[in-house]
Amino acid sequence: MTEAVDTDAADDAAGVTGRTTGTTVAGAGKGPLGRDFGKLWTAAAFSNLADGLGRTAVPLIATTLTRDPLAIAVIGAVAFVPWLVFGLPAGMIVDRFDRRIIMAAANGIRGVVALWLAILTATGQISLWALFLGTLVFGLGETLFDNATNAVIPGVVRRAHLDRANGRMQAAQVTIDSFIATPIAGVLFAVALALPLWVGTAGYVVPIALALVLPLSAARPLRDRTLADSAAVTNPGAPDIDVAGPTAEPIAAPLPRPTVPAREAIAYLWGNHYLRAMVVFTSLVGCAFAFAQAGTILYFLDEQGVAPAAIGFVTAGIGVGALVGSLAAPHIVARLGRGWVMFAANFVAALAMLLTGLAPGVVSAVLAYGLFAFAVSTWNVPWGALRQQIVPGHLFGRVLGIIRMLTWGLFPIATLLGGWVARIDLRLPFLLASGVVVVAALVASRLLVVGTRHAGAEAEE
Repeated sequence: MTEAVDTDAADDAAGVTGRTTGTTVAGAGKGPLGRDFGKLWTAAAFSNLADGLGRTAVPLIATTLTRDPLAIAVIGAVAFVPWLVFGLPAGMIVDRFDRRIIMAAANGIRGVVALWLAILTATGQISLWALFLGTLVFGLGETLFDNATNAVIPGVVRRAHLDRANGRMQAAQVTIDSFIATPIAGVLFAVALALPLWVGTAGYVVPIALALVLPLSAARPLRDRTLADSAAVTNPGAPDIDVAGPTAEPIAAPLPRPTVPAREAIAYLWGNHYLRAMVVFTSLVGCAFAFAQAGTILYFLDEQGVAPAAIGFVTAGIGVGALVGSLAAPHIVARLGRGWVMFAANFVAALAMLLTGLAPGVVSAVLAYGLFAFAVSTWNVPWGALRQQIVPGHLFGRVLGIIRMLTWGLFPIATLLGGWVARIDLRLPFLLASGVVVVAALVASRLLVVGTRHAGAEAEE
């Protein structure tokens, strides 16, 4: 839910993609997701493992240098800076070049950074400034890898499977991040400060190889559905072609490398009233979440008395909620619809933040935070599938880059503000953010429920 929500123009530019196939958009879809999705999933899984180790190790290393909530919050803020300055360029790169190469290069960059930080830590030369710089470069690699991974999914699975595929990707991220990477990172940190970074460096190697063996349909955007429709008109006897997934491969032959001007994506997003409004909503709610979580590690270490070596097990408990949310979301969406699920997820998240801020002990704090993670995951699945559903494939990388630039790009400011408020009381950011999210969800209720339906992103028979 660190992304949020982007109505009438979507019927024209985006909604038609849902109507041309006659498939159930919001349904979970049946049948296997395929070998190519398995490669993508495995690449993302190893990348998440390395990310999780670094994400846990870096702030823990920072706590050995300072206990200032604002200084710790800077690490979280710096992680989002690349989305502000590099989000759109990353999207242009993803739409311009082979997405498989981009995924491999991004993990190569992050692997080198993890190795550098490990060497500095092991030799006792680590500093806050090195952690800030390393986190910044990690973020640059993340803008490329995450953007490319999201853009590849419609190229390796069928349209009816998008919600399920996104759910699987979300589940992998949560499971590996929360149940494998962070507990291991905490234990490894207790053994040696640099050990999580050494292991994380090795974790980036496997995704490089897997990204390079993805099929051609993952390399570049598939031809627009309008081209497929035109072919059907000129050759009415030809079989239907689903432009998302393996069945699209016959029309995914190498084409001359297209130009990818940013203004084309900007014009599309500006003209799509639904996505534009969702970006505003997402930015506000996402900033509230970033504000609340700015002092999370010190909240558990200092306020709840958790030992540094056990912090990974605390996040594993929180991860239960995230995992359940990612696995349950496709089925909940299929029953209730994307709009209602996204609307309800915001209220659950607000309640969970309130309970976290009021939690009297570590167990209740973990349970409340787990409920928050459940709500975030439940939001992420339909929101991710919705964008893949309505944004044209040849624009997806740039549009996603703009969306994340406008949303995640504001998170550094919110995170720093949260760290500053946490200096007063480590519980206060959770309480303030809870109220902001409730008000935002009420104001945007029509956008989330009615707007999503009118955008052509709900189930259609």
